[in-house]
Amino acid sequence: MYSQLKTCVLNGIEGYIVNVETDLQNGMPIFNIVGLPDISIKESKERVRAAIKNSSYEFPLQRITVNLAPANLRKEGSQMDLPIAIGILKAGNVIFEDIDEDTAILGELSLDGEIYGINGILPMVISLRDLGVKKIVIPFDNRFEAAPVKDVEIIPVKSLSDLVRYLNKELEIKNTDGLVEEGGEVHYDVDFSDIKGQVALKRGMEVAAAGGHNLLMIGPPGSGKTMAAMRLPTILPDLTFEESIEVTKIYSITGELKKSGLVKERPFRAPHHTASAVSLIGGGRIPKPGEVSLAHNGVLFLDELPEFSRNVLEVLRQPMEDRLVNITRANASLTFLSNFMLVASMNPCPCGYLGDPTHECTCSQNSISAYLNKISSPLLDRIDLHMEVSQVKFKEIDSLEKGESSSVIRERVRKAREIQTERFKDTKIFSNAMMNGNQISKYCPLSNSSKKLLEAAFDRYGFSARTHGKILKIARTVADLKGSENIGDEDLLEAIRYRTINKKYWER
Repeated sequence: MYSQLKTCVLNGIEGYIVNVETDLQNGMPIFNIVGLPDISIKESKERVRAAIKNSSYEFPLQRITVNLAPANLRKEGSQMDLPIAIGILKAGNVIFEDIDEDTAILGELSLDGEIYGINGILPMVISLRDLGVKKIVIPFDNRFEAAPVKDVEIIPVKSLSDLVRYLNKELEIKNTDGLVEEGGEVHYDVDFSDIKGQVALKRGMEVAAAGGHNLLMIGPPGSGKTMAAMRLPTILPDLTFEESIEVTKIYSITGELKKSGLVKERPFRAPHHTASAVSLIGGGRIPKPGEVSLAHNGVLFLDELPEFSRNVLEVLRQPMEDRLVNITRANASLTFLSNFMLVASMNPCPCGYLGDPTHECTCSQNSISAYLNKISSPLLDRIDLHMEVSQVKFKEIDSLEKGESSSVIRERVRKAREIQTERFKDTKIFSNAMMNGNQISKYCPLSNSSKKLLEAAFDRYGFSARTHGKILKIARTVADLKGSENIGDEDLLEAIRYRTINKKYWER
């Protein structure tokens, strides 16, 4: 007796169809699973056996062979439990109705036959739909996560017995059509109006948010760098549906997804400075997304930047430039999305008070140089805005006057992003920070007076060719915030100011 049905296995964030072939023959009772299964799939034999018996079905005392085809593709994950169990019950005629060829089954079994939710359900469902599958059986706990996927019928089930009855047309189970996922408008517990003073810093963060630019803050302890960074997501535009799907797929794979389904908030990731290169960039024996991918379409905040290991920081250079992470292993080559805004903060010296008018710096010149040189020039060059942050004055702290709220700033940012969306509508980029050389030439033309200003700045500060492009991108964003079609001299001067503190700290 033989049966065949479809399931799915993930390779990175891409899913591939796996055919679960089950053969029952008379002979010595034995249960074999072949086709490059990993340990979790080999262990499924005991879960499947117990789940079938505890669901009041007879487990066949025959020679059982389950083949996971194609045999040359390594399979991993507990989502194989349910299709293996259904394959056995189908081959044993417990399920007597035909299972459509364009149906796929996903789910992990408990010993009593309940179906557990699994990681990676969203990328699996999307991949199966794109591969032509018309109906997908998923765990009931994953229903909100899979509900937004269109053009495929999704059947959420709670137990093995429910699924058997459904396949035998003895039970009706509603699909996820019309299922409204939990959660609505995004609300934040913090707001930009909480920040006292720091007008220049708030302006820099608005520019960074409007153009998707990376940002570095340098200042003494307690000046509000971390406080400001934590409020950056509150002024970023809401995630689009496509962006939300991308983020949710990544979180689904790593198991960090909330039960409410799609991710609504822009990610904000703040790894500790003891983080390893693998945790930051991704990888491992079974490659998984790292912090740069978990921050996709959001913010990656690195507090106390020089405290990170230098080799850890250097791995950021490629994903910052390409907005992708390519991880190559002997048995796999994977690509994860990593279009994030890098926001970093640091002190100007080990004690934190270099140049502070009210505190004396106790560091030697050698210790200051060693501290600053943990940040390489190539990495600095890839950070668009460099800002010096000063201590907040007592009058500003004591003032009862509230600054602009996040909602007011976010509205200006949203309008600037709309301009960029229209500008780049025929391309694959979404913000000024993503422009390449040709697009910079096309969208960032300068007047003769602006060219002279930029030339003078190059002569004075020794900017690199990459910095030239960064300045033009920032100037384009400043002009967008004003709703200006052309880049003016004042827009360019503001952009140049965001690139000049290197001379003070790294070229002493």
